[in-house]
Amino acid sequence: MNEFRERLRRLREEKKPVRSMAVVSELCGLPRSAVRKYERGEAKPNMTALIALADYYEVSLDYLTGRVKYR
Repeated sequence: MNEFRERLRRLREEKKPVRSMAVVSELCGLPRSAVRKYERGEAKPNMTALIALADYYEVSLDYLTGRVKYR
């Protein structure tokens, strides 16, 4: 899951305009603390959270979770 947290942080920083974790959590319908913990590697998201994040960043689940290198 280390790859996941790095990709999640990178995607948030690359998205224009750059969004705070609070904004991302609101737009994805996730608790702010959850998104923070995902980026820090302190928690693992469930499938619902993974889908919400992948949809928001417009990437595949495979890319988000580190299974493939390309978006």
